[in-house]
Amino acid sequence: MVAKLIDEDPEQAYAYSRIALRLASRVAAVREAAGFAAYANQKYSEALAEFRAARRMTGSVELWPVMADCERGLGRPEKALEMAGAPEVQKLDKAGQVEMRLVAAGARRDLDQIDAAIVTLQSPELAANSVQPWTARLRYAYADALLAAGREAEAREWFAKAVESDKDGSTDASDRLAELDGVEFVDALGDDEVDGTDEVAEVVERRVSSDAEGDKSAEGDKD
Repeated sequence: MVAKLIDEDPEQAYAYSRIALRLASRVAAVREAAGFAAYANQKYSEALAEFRAARRMTGSVELWPVMADCERGLGRPEKALEMAGAPEVQKLDKAGQVEMRLVAAGARRDLDQIDAAIVTLQSPELAANSVQPWTARLRYAYADALLAAGREAEAREWFAKAVESDKDGSTDASDRLAELDGVEFVDALGDDEVDGTDEVAEVVERRVSSDAEGDKSAEGDKD
């Protein structure tokens, strides 16, 4: 239930995770799920404690990047950068290393080190032509950092590349690109059309009520 609800209803996912903890707190998967549920609700201290517990149980470094991001959430970007340089990072798979790079770049931006964030994101994974699960987010982060540095033309190029690789809409790169191009989205229905729709709804509601009263009267006549 935590996995099912965490994206659509993180608060409910968190509630389920607390129940799971009461039932099986010594199971690593439960501690990990509880950590992600807390993380989704920005309860970073609690999430970090659960991730640490899961790591102690399994000995895996898989959660290292999200643990570092919890440090960022707690206002400790320096600690996140320290974790980014730790030996554990070398034990991560490619996806984990990219995630760690994203966290480190975010920590640099927390410290207003925009140029350093840009350099952090420059990597073979960013330059690769092949599209991987992390490609859109990496390109988006790079474009956003470039824009923060005032490099608008380069930012537009990388937002466009992010759009190309974002097949499942995991970022709002298309909206950012449109904003840079000066495209404005307007509601296809103006206020007049919306008001008219409301009026039609009121007419339908009155008609249904009238028909219902007529049916009751007819039943009374039959009786």
